[in-house]
Amino acid sequence: MPELHWMIFTVIGLALLFDFINGFHDTANAIATSVSTRAIAPQDAIFMAAGLNFLGAMYSTGVAKTIGSDIVSSADQVDERVLIAALAGAVIWNVLTWWLALPSSSSHALVGGVIGAVLVSTGMGGLNFIGIGKIVLSLIVSPVIAIVSGCGIMYLLYMIFGQSSPHIINGRFKKMQLVSAAMMAFSHGSNDAQKSMGIITLALVSGNYISSFEVPFVVKMLCAIAMAVGTAMGGWRIIKTIGGKIFKLEPISGFAADLNSSIVIFTATLLHLPVSTTHVVSGSIMGVGTAKRIRAVRWGVAQQMLAAWVLTIPCTALLGSVLYQVVLWIFGT
Repeated sequence: MPELHWMIFTVIGLALLFDFINGFHDTANAIATSVSTRAIAPQDAIFMAAGLNFLGAMYSTGVAKTIGSDIVSSADQVDERVLIAALAGAVIWNVLTWWLALPSSSSHALVGGVIGAVLVSTGMGGLNFIGIGKIVLSLIVSPVIAIVSGCGIMYLLYMIFGQSSPHIINGRFKKMQLVSAAMMAFSHGSNDAQKSMGIITLALVSGNYISSFEVPFVVKMLCAIAMAVGTAMGGWRIIKTIGGKIFKLEPISGFAADLNSSIVIFTATLLHLPVSTTHVVSGSIMGVGTAKRIRAVRWGVAQQMLAAWVLTIPCTALLGSVLYQVVLWIFGT
């Protein structure tokens, strides 16, 4: 194995920063519903999410392999400069959307950043369009599935518990939300942390530091820790948007949203497909709200979020392409 070059450490550092911000940015995904219904104290929820994000991140590497091998046509088409630009673009977008309290997708940001940097560095031939199509399809279809299945789960719960006293039902489902929030945190870690694992492993393969695309254990551990620490720091601005601005949640609807989200996300992990946990959770809440009453969902907020979702890949692709030129200027060709 060749001696590690300082640029590979730059890639690793940026990937871990992306993972940290992903955890910080997406804390709301796992705990917003349980916090908004007061099923669990915010500080307790955050530390629970951090621990389960870590365990989820250590679960598998299938999504990492998809991210690392399905966006570019081969590892030879990228180098550290490309990945530095892609990660920097994704990090900038995540920080910007966090500041604006928009629950945009870290997954979209990373995919867009890689696409933009590769296009400028090697052209269209550097991209695996079949693989990109599979990834983009999973990112688009998953929130739609979450809306439909969230509505179905909520209808089922209304059928079973609709005649019960609201006071009794809310008390019981507050306790059940602890379980559903834990499931959501684990599934979030199982999918999202792997994206940085995939980028770091891609950098190691392209630099001939490792011979095959197998995520080293130390990479898994570092990414899991970075996401857990980011989650522990919290992301209160986005928690407010997801937890209360889309639909006024009650314990039973919060439970339904978390349960549905965790099922959709973990199924994607088992299929080695990256999904946006932000989109899935938001879709679940919209579906749960629709089951109660279509007008109960604040569709104006949903439209703002949809605009952020649509804009993320093209904007981060542009950022990645511009930053690649900046990286070339700073580090040379």
